[in-house]
Amino acid sequence: METSHEPPGYQCPFCNLLAGQSDGVAAVEDVVRRTEHAAAFVSPRWWPNNAGHVLVVPTEHHENLYSIPADSYGAVSDLVREVAVAIRETYGCDGVSTRQHNEPAGDQDVWHLHVHVFPRYGGDDLYQSRPLPGWAAFAERQVYAERLRAYFAS
Repeated sequence: METSHEPPGYQCPFCNLLAGQSDGVAAVEDVVRRTEHAAAFVSPRWWPNNAGHVLVVPTEHHENLYSIPADSYGAVSDLVREVAVAIRETYGCDGVSTRQHNEPAGDQDVWHLHVHVFPRYGGDDLYQSRPLPGWAAFAERQVYAERLRAYFAS
């Protein structure tokens, strides 16, 4: 079964970020936690009522759920849980949702496995809304990144 949708010569933005390269969209300072096999960073793409959501990715390049080894996915899953708890503790939200997409038909648009961890608020209409156009500013992202880094440092 063919599961790769990476175009030839794909420059993975998540791999670049984890290698310490800011690209004008995401910055190294967005990373809030990193383990041996997984990393979490504040996403530069925001939804209207769910600012500061976090992406959790494997530190090695794996395109999707089909290609990631079980131990690497376990590390991602463990960090998703840690991030969900941290968001719940530091954002003042009412809950947390997670989601993960595979292939174009599954709404995947970056060819590196990633799990979204969204802060949720009553009536936020997350699943009825679309991402905001453009990217969240560095200063806006850092408000959330600083909260999460402080939580993980304690």
